[in-house]
Amino acid sequence: MSRSPIRAWAELLRLPALFTVPGDALSGAAAVGARPNSRTLLAIGSSLCLYEAGMALNDWADRAEDAAERPHRPLPSGRVHPVAAFTAACALTGAGLALAARAGRPALAVAVPLAATVWAYDLALKHTPCGPAAMATARALDLVLGAAATTGRTRAALPSAALLGTHTLAVTVVSRQETKGGSPLAPLAALTTTALLSRLLAHRPTGVPSERPSTAGPGDADGVATATGRPSVMSGSLLAIAEPAADGRERPGPAHARRITPPRSADSAWSPGRALTMALAATYAATAGRPYFHATLNPSPPLTQRAVGGGIRATIPLQAALSARSGAGLTALLIAGLAPLGRRFGRKVSVT
Repeated sequence: MSRSPIRAWAELLRLPALFTVPGDALSGAAAVGARPNSRTLLAIGSSLCLYEAGMALNDWADRAEDAAERPHRPLPSGRVHPVAAFTAACALTGAGLALAARAGRPALAVAVPLAATVWAYDLALKHTPCGPAAMATARALDLVLGAAATTGRTRAALPSAALLGTHTLAVTVVSRQETKGGSPLAPLAALTTTALLSRLLAHRPTGVPSERPSTAGPGDADGVATATGRPSVMSGSLLAIAEPAADGRERPGPAHARRITPPRSADSAWSPGRALTMALAATYAATAGRPYFHATLNPSPPLTQRAVGGGIRATIPLQAALSARSGAGLTALLIAGLAPLGRRFGRKVSVT
């Protein structure tokens, strides 16, 4: 295949934007206190397929509009045939649902409404008042998909999904005027939203589940099981565990038998985990806030397009901050490492 068709498909699928996708599933796993596993990888694969299906379907549905406003796009320029784009959207949707099914029923139960939301947005809702909300719902569901695939649980991931969805809502509202420009109210609202989200990210939520599986037995008030299933006696950071004696009576075990798991680093106000969360929140605010501010001062099409691109790129530090906020520092660093790759490929192919 020559370079020209490859580039055309890269533009159609917005390949640099793909780097914003894996963080959804990873931050979803972090939100429920789980380490990524093989099912998380299946969720990432499903997300990538459904995301790209949405990109192809979006250009197929907007081909007449793009012919007037963006004739350089792959479909109106004739570099990709509309039938090929629609076929790719169908095939990618099927692949995404198949990967979700491999990850388990909970994952498939989230992937089906996610795929339905993507298709509804592109074919019916994009140019209606419900469009931004539909896009926000799709991104939020993508994070929940990671939680469902990894553990089968989703409730603890809902707050993170709400924050990610709110960011996506703001970006989508701004994107509705990227070809013609418009009022400064949309980028101003997005700038305000970014500031509020950054502040929320700086506060670690209460009740964040641990990544370690619990070993607590019935009646163990301290979250650490004892040999008898009764509450342990603490001395400093050590546990004295009751052990049965030979005559059937209980006697205290050695103090070094069990140790209380120390608080996670993100619990401390000045811990490395806390510092990482705040640094990532600041990165998110800077990545999205600066182009939003410029578009507020001058909502011209070029600056509005930059604002949309900045909002899309800011998704990565947001996902990383959500993971760090949940206590998954390594996952946060892994997600943050995708940002330089996205910027590098974004110089060759536009993300919008």
